[in-house]
Amino acid sequence: MLPAMEENDDRHRSGCIDVRGMHASLDQLREQIVALLPRLRRFARTLARDPHDADDLVQIAVERALTRSEQLRPDARLSSWMFGILRNAWIDEARTRGRRSRLFAPEEAGEHVGDASSENHAEVLSVQAAMARLPDEQRIAIGLVLVEGLSYKEAAEIMGVPVGTLTSRLARGREALQGMLADTTGALQ
Repeated sequence: MLPAMEENDDRHRSGCIDVRGMHASLDQLREQIVALLPRLRRFARTLARDPHDADDLVQIAVERALTRSEQLRPDARLSSWMFGILRNAWIDEARTRGRRSRLFAPEEAGEHVGDASSENHAEVLSVQAAMARLPDEQRIAIGLVLVEGLSYKEAAEIMGVPVGTLTSRLARGREALQGMLADTTGALQ
């Protein structure tokens, strides 16, 4: 067995991994992942455009993270590592399912019919619909930077692109969203 593989096997067998330079047990990693679940789910909804598919993506990402915990580099942020796993899981799912169009309105569209907050809900739905119409690259960039608050550098690393490319995708995505939302806002008023 190669020395590097022996080291990884020892780390995995002992149930301990290095997280940001400190020795942590798998239980501690699980706790840290649980704390990230709301952010992971929000990003998954940005990717998948469907709450049920988003939950499936989060489950896949958490399973992969726990089974491959030895791959977490000591100098890596857990959140960035998890967002990367989530993004890769989404790419895998999209490839296996193929592209398909949605014919039905989202389930959320009928949840608050007649509710006093229906105008706010309509705005939220219009933002979600506008995000869903963005190209994948722009939607992911906006989800990581504007929704999740990651730095441009972190988001670029997760997406596997240079920072300049990320910046361009953000600018085009923002412009497209503003255009779509201006059209929608005009229609709502």
